[in-house]
Amino acid sequence: MIEPISPFAQIKQKAASLLLYQAILQTGPGLAFIELLSALEQQEVGGISTQEICLRAYCDWYYAVVKDYPGWLNYGLQQILWAENPLTLQMQAADLTQLPSALITAAQHDLRLLQQLFADPEQQLQQALEKQLGNLVPMVPWGNLGAETPFETVTDWAEALPTLAQHYRRYGTGLFAQYRAFQWRGQQLVGLTEPDAVSMTQLVGYETQRDRLVQNTEALLAGKPALNVLLYGSRGSGKSALIKSLLTEYGDRNLRLIELGKSDLPSLPQILHQIRSRPQKFIIFVDDLSFEADERIYKALKVVLEGNLTARPTNVVVYATSNRRHLIREFFGDRPRPSDADEIHNWDTVQEKLSLCDRFGLTLTFEPADQETYLQIVHHLAQQADLNLASDDLDFRALQWATRQNGRSGRTARQFVDFLQTIDLS
Repeated sequence: MIEPISPFAQIKQKAASLLLYQAILQTGPGLAFIELLSALEQQEVGGISTQEICLRAYCDWYYAVVKDYPGWLNYGLQQILWAENPLTLQMQAADLTQLPSALITAAQHDLRLLQQLFADPEQQLQQALEKQLGNLVPMVPWGNLGAETPFETVTDWAEALPTLAQHYRRYGTGLFAQYRAFQWRGQQLVGLTEPDAVSMTQLVGYETQRDRLVQNTEALLAGKPALNVLLYGSRGSGKSALIKSLLTEYGDRNLRLIELGKSDLPSLPQILHQIRSRPQKFIIFVDDLSFEADERIYKALKVVLEGNLTARPTNVVVYATSNRRHLIREFFGDRPRPSDADEIHNWDTVQEKLSLCDRFGLTLTFEPADQETYLQIVHHLAQQADLNLASDDLDFRALQWATRQNGRSGRTARQFVDFLQTIDLS
């Protein structure tokens, strides 16, 4: 006689039957869920599992979920929306009707299983846990679902596939759907959970430069030709803050920011290969860019800016900041002289060094702030900080601060206002 299969073994079989979305159960909460099912299964059939093991498995599962999500269902839905697999990668680039029918069938199969794994088992698990554990642990209810999802208006999750496909086309998949800002670490892109959230309302001065950068970024988002941009000028003038503010302004419109250091530039072709087919628009942000005369790493950037046999991605631009207009340090000795005999084509060397900045289609110059601009920035930031200080007194203190600290600049103004917020002005 064949013994009936445990209901928890049945749930595990469903989890093992996923064809495309199996990665959802291969992360922390998903793995903890499978461990809980195993513990309950062994307890139910009289195995060696003890009550304490079931209790620990439940607590581990609960903690793994609520650490980052309101509840088990919320975790499952969010993982579906972020999922990166052969189906979602094709969905973000092509209409649903253009995909192979076998892939569509597999997707519908998985969505129905996921509904049973995430939407249905909560009450069943609660009853089983109360039976196995008694009053050892209270059955804490999950939090509310929160954000809207493509599954809210359907009773069969497979019916949400067309809406889900629209979501993937709009927001992308995987890492790029989950994060807006990235850094290159260990030969891979790493999402930043808390990027520097600079608002354009915090920036004052250099309005012409800001408007031109915004116009170029708007062109990128609209799918029109956009230029690589070099922001050149004095330190502390807000070049980097202006670029960061674009993410705050346009993150909801699918803009993504990838920050690279100078040492990461040789990896640019690898990065472009990863992002060129994505629906998002990307800014490659290189801060404080400059090269010494004997460095050759800049050639990797030249290839990306100018292009090679591989077409330049239309969804990517490079925005770089620098204190040097020509980026590569030059010496008077670099220039050809009649007595030079070491190199036949001396001017070619000079032109190669000058050509890097020419690869940027747009150069925005940030002049040092004069007194009027500096005080304008101070007053703007002081107003945002609700500082109660007479205008003349604020001006006097701000000018003293600039003299004693780092000179007149947007950065100095920000540091001054931050300082005022730490002291008693009454």
